[in-house]
Amino acid sequence: MGYRASRRDAFQRGTPARELYLADLAATERLASEIARLARTGDVLALAGPLGVGKTAFVRAFIRALGGEEEVPSPTFTLVQLYELRTLTLYHFDLYRLERPEEAYELGIEEAFAEGVSLIEWPERLGPLLPPERLDVTLAFAEESDSRRVRLTGHGRWAKRLAELKA
Repeated sequence: MGYRASRRDAFQRGTPARELYLADLAATERLASEIARLARTGDVLALAGPLGVGKTAFVRAFIRALGGEEEVPSPTFTLVQLYELRTLTLYHFDLYRLERPEEAYELGIEEAFAEGVSLIEWPERLGPLLPPERLDVTLAFAEESDSRRVRLTGHGRWAKRLAELKA
């Protein structure tokens, strides 16, 4: 499959967390596709990690898995991209340039949380506005050049769905 669970799959303070090794971009895309199949309206995925680690690549694969065929640019300058997919509306936020959490209201973040699936790059920029019920996807560079490590932490309804993930 290209990714494997580490020995660190754990439940920390009651919050399910899984750590996976992703051998290459294809493994990242497969993981994103599997997670996309579990997504429902109202879900929030918080994508964290340094520049260039693959957050936008994860989003592209997630959107393709849900039937999106259009180009998926990084919304670094627009801050949000909206995708009307077959089964749901997806909001892709890149909050790197956000200066204050309150600026997210101008982007329609409340509507996104209520009516669609929200994938948020740089979620720490939301501060207290980040919903407590979410899936945290934290990507990190691994030792090999194309490989990554990912930590998935499920909060709320994502806690149970994380256990359903076939990774």
